[in-house]
Amino acid sequence: MLKKSANSSSSLLELWNEELEGKSDFSNYRTKLLDLIRVIASQRPVIAAANIVQRINVVSGDANQTTKSPQDLDAMVGAQLGLETVVSAIFDGSGDYAKTDHEAKFQIHRTFEGLLQQLLSLKWTEPSLIVIHGHYLDSLGLYLRHYPDVVASVVNKLFELLTSLPITIQGPSNNSRQARLQICSSFIRISRAADKALLPHMKNIADTMAYLQGEGRLLRAEHDHLCEAFLIMASSSGIQQQQEVLAWLLEPLNKTWTQVEWQTAYLSDPSGLTDMFADTQFMWSIYHTVTFFEKALKRSGTKRSTTAPQAAITTTTATGYLHPMSSHLSWILPPLLRSLTGEIKAAKSMTISEQASLLGETSKPTKGQVAPADGLLDVQREGESKENNIRNWLRGVRDSGYNLIGLAATLGEAFFRCIDGSSVILALMENVQVMEFRHLRQLMHLAVVPLVKYCPAELWQIWTANLLQPIFVHCQQALDYSWSSLLREGRAKVPDSFGNLSGSELKVEVMEEKLLRDLTREVCSVLWVLALPGLNSGLPSLEQLGPVNRIDSSLKSLESFASSSLTGFLMLNVGTALPALRITVEVFSWTDSEAVTKVIPFCGALIHLAVATNRAELRQFVGNDLFSSIIQGLSVELNAVVSAELIGLCREIYLYLSDKDPAPKQVLLSLSDMKQEDLLAFDDCLSKTASPKEQKQHMRSLLLLATGNKLKALASQKTTNIITNVTTRNRGTV
Repeated sequence: MLKKSANSSSSLLELWNEELEGKSDFSNYRTKLLDLIRVIASQRPVIAAANIVQRINVVSGDANQTTKSPQDLDAMVGAQLGLETVVSAIFDGSGDYAKTDHEAKFQIHRTFEGLLQQLLSLKWTEPSLIVIHGHYLDSLGLYLRHYPDVVASVVNKLFELLTSLPITIQGPSNNSRQARLQICSSFIRISRAADKALLPHMKNIADTMAYLQGEGRLLRAEHDHLCEAFLIMASSSGIQQQQEVLAWLLEPLNKTWTQVEWQTAYLSDPSGLTDMFADTQFMWSIYHTVTFFEKALKRSGTKRSTTAPQAAITTTTATGYLHPMSSHLSWILPPLLRSLTGEIKAAKSMTISEQASLLGETSKPTKGQVAPADGLLDVQREGESKENNIRNWLRGVRDSGYNLIGLAATLGEAFFRCIDGSSVILALMENVQVMEFRHLRQLMHLAVVPLVKYCPAELWQIWTANLLQPIFVHCQQALDYSWSSLLREGRAKVPDSFGNLSGSELKVEVMEEKLLRDLTREVCSVLWVLALPGLNSGLPSLEQLGPVNRIDSSLKSLESFASSSLTGFLMLNVGTALPALRITVEVFSWTDSEAVTKVIPFCGALIHLAVATNRAELRQFVGNDLFSSIIQGLSVELNAVVSAELIGLCREIYLYLSDKDPAPKQVLLSLSDMKQEDLLAFDDCLSKTASPKEQKQHMRSLLLLATGNKLKALASQKTTNIITNVTTRNRGTV
């Protein structure tokens, strides 16, 4: 579990040497070790429990020692991961602990009870040791679920650890603040693992929180973490308990959040935000309020499947289920939407961590660099620039706000009918045309996709059409420009600002291309959502429609699918459909197989609509533009991974449309090496088989023939799809 380092001791077994094995693969190596430990613990729980406790005793050394060397800390962290893995394997249910024989249970219980008593008696005060101490305690969360008698002692110990650390607002080190926040996070992990074992102690926890807050010994971020743990506890006791807890937690926030005075002063115009940034304490209180709303939505309610969104919404409405956060959305959302409309230049400059992520480099957090809701943002830290502080606030509120809207959208009717759709769309779309690529991707990933996925069909016109039009129009233009630059000039041109980047120009080029590909894939994810089966339940299968003996009078109008197929609805809104269709055909010429993979279901839905409806323009688009683009996509070698799916689309277009529209045959005849007699022979082969597999093989062979084997996605398959289980015996001519 340990890496060889300059501080290593010969007494500790170390299997990983970065000089020999490389610096980037240690986490994968350690994951495999933990998997092995998990297997052993599930099969031999008594031995695993005894061994991990013994290991902890070895690496912890003298319990009275107040400081530890760096190598000892590394060893203690490794042992903690082992403990967490062993406890999880024994108690998480997959090993069926209830069926373990009585003697084994007794030994396991005695082993972990002894360890827990040791942990409860420790008196460590060093922040780094307190963090490890908290992690050891939360590693036993699943054990506490089965043995709840000691929960009270663990809760008291965690509060003891929290209050033993000083509150340091400013100073050269934030070790104590980090450690305090980690202890609060341990409450969250224990709440999740121990389940109902914590319910009898909720009042004691609430009273302690109130006391510490009253004494000024609990920072706002720490309070929010403990409240999140409270929500997790309540979720194990039913909806009514959740509603009561939410009312208790949200009532104080309601009083400040809904005040008109601060909204008028700070959110009425861009200069108001500048005034807010001068009031650092109020500024961060708003940040923590938004992130807590996000946590409340995430932690409350009941889990449900996201694979069939329309069905999920119908079910929850029919059964009378009301999410415990539903009644709070009407006062939470309006001020939030006003907070999201500002577009500040300071938020655009890219941080060091973002650059490292795009370059695939690991980067430790640096001063001024924060993750959303990291809890250390109560005031501006000493030595940080004001611009850095403002940038962190803007990004934190923006990302949490988008995520909050996306989470609220999963509530279905309760969200979409509680607020005016135009106000949400205005707040989200107002600055789309000036957004940098990574902001645009966050907007779509966190907010747009859930809004599209969970919007009830009767509200598609109000929400989905108005939401997607500005997104598709802008993204089509931006992606076309950037991809053209990349493919022609070798460099993607993106609107993102990289700040003062040290190093070669090559790094900028790598990041630009990564940003372009990320946004391309996100846009295609929106198209993928539009084609979800649950949102297109009224669309018949091609087999139901049949390829022959159909006349136009038997086909339905496109309007007849407007309420049962989201793709059909989209095609009726020309301003939204045209840029979406342009993106669909252009993506096949862009060298990104992942984006192609995401757009394939949308192409399938378009083919279904073209076959099922009498809309001539749609049939012409599918038979000509889409068919040509898919064939062009097969010339990109990277698309070999989805070549079977692309051939399947080609088969569907030709088989189900060529009898009604000349375009598919014209497309094939326009290929460089295609001859009329080859197409006639192909038609003859199709008429002799009803097997989709054989029809796809015929289509594949024809395309290779018609292009002179120039379709690289198919040609590369010829070297990999080789039958190897044959003998060398001469089999003659086939």
